Amino acid sequence: MTTRERFLRTMNFEAVDRLPMLEWATWWDKTITRWKGEGLEIAPRPGLHEGEALQLQMGLDLHLQSWIGFQTAATPRPAYHGAPIVTSMEEYERVKETLYPERPLNDARMRFIADMQKKGDAVAWITLEGPFWGPRTLLGIEPHLFAFYDEPELMHAINRDLAAYNKRVYEQVCQYFIPDFMTFAEDMSYNNGPMLSEALFDEFLLPYYREQIPAIKARGTRVFIDSDGDITLALPWFARAGIEGILPLERQAGVDLEKLRKTHPNFLFIGHFDKMTMPLGEEAMRAEFERLLPVMRQGGFAPSVDHQTPPGVSLENYRIYLRLFREYAEKAAK
Repeated sequence: MTTRERFLRTMNFEAVDRLPMLEWATWWDKTITRWKGEGLEIAPRPGLHEGEALQLQMGLDLHLQSWIGFQTAATPRPAYHGAPIVTSMEEYERVKETLYPERPLNDARMRFIADMQKKGDAVAWITLEGPFWGPRTLLGIEPHLFAFYDEPELMHAINRDLAAYNKRVYEQVCQYFIPDFMTFAEDMSYNNGPMLSEALFDEFLLPYYREQIPAIKARGTRVFIDSDGDITLALPWFARAGIEGILPLERQAGVDLEKLRKTHPNFLFIGHFDKMTMPLGEEAMRAEFERLLPVMRQGGFAPSVDHQTPPGVSLENYRIYLRLFREYAEKAAK
């Protein structure tokens, strides 16, 4: 099977030769630095970034991601999780023309991904910023949480414009290739669950998901949410919005995939391998794969490190992880 065929069949609950072997979030930069100090040399490959080349070098299935978010020209790019550049509707109106360019895509990159996908050599996917992540990026973390109550008109204005931008960008991507799946970046949960109530979700997020998702699914792209933390309580909210899958299913936040599969048997999952077992050696990692194996055998689940492999993992232990990963990916398909 090709890399792409294997992934699509897994997401369709169909038989495969083995499960996909993905490192969906690749690696911390500090992890790569450590491994280079332990002798890792990454051979460059034409068209691929270093982390993408390393996927193939490590024997993983290649995935190619394009993150398409706010694009700023006249204003500084907001900090990763938001440093306030907007505090009022007036400020937003003043900068918004710089946020949503007509065509933000890199033509050469899009054509390369399209070619790799067509050959079956890679899973092609995109990330769009969702109606929780988007306003936070502009407002900053704490002001964003207050804005649900203090600036509802501003919140809706941002999300209306972001939804329109996302729809336009998605259609532009589809001029090159149809993404195999996509994620809405949200990160709206941490260890104690979602950072907003269901009522706020329904008012400020749900309408914008429903505005975007039908057209995305109509093209054949699987729709995922990317949210860290414990998403157990929020998963039914996402399902109501038409979302089909979720990642990364972090164990340290208490996520229990076996329970989620029982309550949502048709939902799709990526991630969930507890990265905290990786520095502990083969026995701990094998026990973690054994924990995952029953759900791996059910389909609709591509196991992967439940976020980026951290720098506490030695190159030797990572290679043990990869050997076990292949063993269990094959075992789950039998």
